[in-house]
Amino acid sequence: MKKLEDLILTYKNFPKKGIDFKDVLEILQYPDIYQDLILKMSTNKFLKNAEAIISIDARGFIFGSAVALESSKPMIVARKPGKLPGHIFTREYDLEYGKNSLSIQSNAIKKFNSFVIVDDLLATGGTVNCVSKLLQDQKKEILGLITVIELKKLKGRSKFDFPVQSIISI
Repeated sequence: MKKLEDLILTYKNFPKKGIDFKDVLEILQYPDIYQDLILKMSTNKFLKNAEAIISIDARGFIFGSAVALESSKPMIVARKPGKLPGHIFTREYDLEYGKNSLSIQSNAIKKFNSFVIVDDLLATGGTVNCVSKLLQDQKKEILGLITVIELKKLKGRSKFDFPVQSIISI
């Protein structure tokens, strides 16, 4: 039987030279492993007091939506440029290999005050830091971050003043 760790593929020099891209998509081809992963993520203590989950474009949606369903929490999305209609809050952030930005619809977060962020991977912490600043700018509370994988050597969690749970740390 395959293990979760065996399903995380590494693509060297993607999306540019010097980056080792960790891909979690093969997990989805093994429903039993995916289900176990979602159950682990959904029983996290941060979720108990959270009013909603916010997941990050795009692979974060795969895990965030399943965690939201399993934990019976509403899900809000943080999307890349040009993907959300209506009034949005936007913030730029640095990637290991460039810059990008994320947006959140103002109406989506209006009725919630406390959030857990869900994403597939924590590397340098740029995207999560961006989302946390977007929420904090709106006077919202972040109770924690749940990820499938954390790349410990990049020390992304050091940017946060909230707890982090990663199912796999490498």
